[in-house]
Amino acid sequence: MSIGLVSDDDFQQELERLSSTPTLPTRNPPPTGVHPESAVVEVLDKPGRKEGDNNVPDSLRQIIGEDAVINGRQSALSLASQFGISPSSVSAYAKGATSTTTYDTPSKSIIQHINKSRRRAISKAQKTLNGALEAITQEKLDYSDPKDLASIAKDMTVVIKNLEPPVPQQSDGSNQPQFTIFAPTFRDERSFETITVKE
Repeated sequence: MSIGLVSDDDFQQELERLSSTPTLPTRNPPPTGVHPESAVVEVLDKPGRKEGDNNVPDSLRQIIGEDAVINGRQSALSLASQFGISPSSVSAYAKGATSTTTYDTPSKSIIQHINKSRRRAISKAQKTLNGALEAITQEKLDYSDPKDLASIAKDMTVVIKNLEPPVPQQSDGSNQPQFTIFAPTFRDERSFETITVKE
């Protein structure tokens, strides 16, 4: 039967033809009240995402990760709660991971987005720091109290330090300074070859 609009007679004939077709046996007997010829959906316990548990878009992960790094965890938790995202997922996004199980293998796109935001914030803080340092002139040091300007400069250095990505620590000691000392050995004259020359 072709797909499209059909008359009531054609529809009834097709329905009778399909209802007389033998059905395949189901794995489990149908529950009470279910017609034996109707399909039975069997829900199996399986790992992975459950029904209604939607995948978080990568762009939202990036925004939440950025918010956690730039504005702090509480701001990111507040944003994530509006989308029904768990605090553990917020922690993962702040590290560049897509979930708590992928901490060791962060997503390249999330890390790039967070680092780009960090660089923007660091650049802005550096400009403010430079402006504050330039405003502390010798005249102001001589005739006024520069504590406010020094406080701004100090705050900007803290901002820059907090925004810079952490330097990975290596446990094998390869980050430690290494010294190589070369001490040449002295040879005795008797160890050299001698040539007798006749004049």
